[in-house]
Amino acid sequence: MSLSAVIVDDEQLARDELAYLLRDLDVDVVAQGKNGMEAVNLIKEFSPELVFLDVQMPGLDGFGAIKKLLDKKVPLPQIVFATAYDQYAVKAFEVNAVDYLLKPFDKKRVAKAVEKARQKLELAGSPGDQIGTIVKMLEQQARPPAAKVLLKSAGRLFLVDQKDICYASIEDGIITVVATGMEGQSNCRTLEELLDSLDPNMFWRAHRSYLVNINRIKEVVPWFKSSYQIRMEDKKQTEVPVSRAQTKRLRELFGL
Repeated sequence: MSLSAVIVDDEQLARDELAYLLRDLDVDVVAQGKNGMEAVNLIKEFSPELVFLDVQMPGLDGFGAIKKLLDKKVPLPQIVFATAYDQYAVKAFEVNAVDYLLKPFDKKRVAKAVEKARQKLELAGSPGDQIGTIVKMLEQQARPPAAKVLLKSAGRLFLVDQKDICYASIEDGIITVVATGMEGQSNCRTLEELLDSLDPNMFWRAHRSYLVNINRIKEVVPWFKSSYQIRMEDKKQTEVPVSRAQTKRLRELFGL
């Protein structure tokens, strides 16, 4: 059973690698795209049976592309998410993806994902029956975050506007949030938990120990071996490290 497929990934090498692996799996790659909006347009145009969709892309990400397809009432193909970070695996399955692939791609793992897609197509014909569940889950994920964040400082509890937060850091399990007018501790257990409560268009996980307000970055500071630090707008003008894994995202944000 030959499958028609679309590959969407912002990295040309990743698209080429995946297309090469799919040649031996009786999968016909009918189109390729490099961002979420192209994913939406290509799926509408080609109606593929299977889509390999990168999670992290500039602008509209993989999950956002699915939401837009649902909003436009476009029939969904079988979806396999591709990502360099396994933290997205759970979220991928929450939206009923067939599977997810970690980069760099493994030939056996790709074959397994294709086989799972074939089985689902043979059993259900299309994922249409699952759309109600997907819509519900995506709507839950898309709920606007609270406008304020609760912080504890000097034994008191303060509500701080998200826009006033400069950055947050974690050390020894304690999350410190630095805002323009104060500093306090969050009752969240992890930075991931805190990030889930913040506006994703405003906050970015620059490093495993830091998340920052993009709008409160004052300066990008070149560092050793093509790495960077970012200087924030807090009173101390704190310099936050950018992990190598997030350097690409930094360049995308500011056109470096």
